[in-house]
Amino acid sequence: MQYIRSLLFYFFYIAALVPHALICIIIGGLLPIKARYNYFLLWNAFILWWLKLSCNIKYQISGLQNIPSEPFVLLSNHQSPWETLFYYWTFRPICATLKKELLLIPFFGWALKLLHPIAIDRSKKGRALQQVLDQGKEKMDNGISVLIFPEGTRVAPGIEIKYSAGGVQLAISSGRKILPIAHNAGVCWPAHKIFKNPGTIQVVIGEPIDPTGRNPKELIGEIETWIRNAI
Repeated sequence: MQYIRSLLFYFFYIAALVPHALICIIIGGLLPIKARYNYFLLWNAFILWWLKLSCNIKYQISGLQNIPSEPFVLLSNHQSPWETLFYYWTFRPICATLKKELLLIPFFGWALKLLHPIAIDRSKKGRALQQVLDQGKEKMDNGISVLIFPEGTRVAPGIEIKYSAGGVQLAISSGRKILPIAHNAGVCWPAHKIFKNPGTIQVVIGEPIDPTGRNPKELIGEIETWIRNAI
């Protein structure tokens, strides 16, 4: 039964995506960037609702009072497609760093490109880091927060890989606060799998961190430890 529910979820996932993306592509260039976020990401809100209805996957958030009033660098673990949908909608306007290949995906990538994400070439690490530092600061100066997954890819629950320090380097160089967030979305929506497990995703928002004068290696180590403990 849950397998059928998962297939039903994806049917409307795609059925809603294509026409919405087409509208976004047609009108996107006419809207200011922040207005694009509000309109484009209505699809994200719909998917979060539809996921609850079709697969009985809910979410619970703690620490909402910790969200800064000014743009920030959001650092989070990465287990599932779910958190990207959730973060884009909940913290809008927020800009993600992502691999440039995603912008080539028909409809989805074409619309995403109009939100001006920080699209990097992972094969050129030095250039990619500088791109994150330059474009990330520019985004936050224009009132848009930046989302970075320091693991660099989706990692299944229970598996640990070393966090990269690019996100904290951005925070240090820009003088912006870091908002650490932990979640267990991979338990309900495993990456690269169709089947979904009913349940409640837990999202824990930590206290914002002032990176002023901090050592990047030590700071990312603290954040990595906090996220693992929070999970």
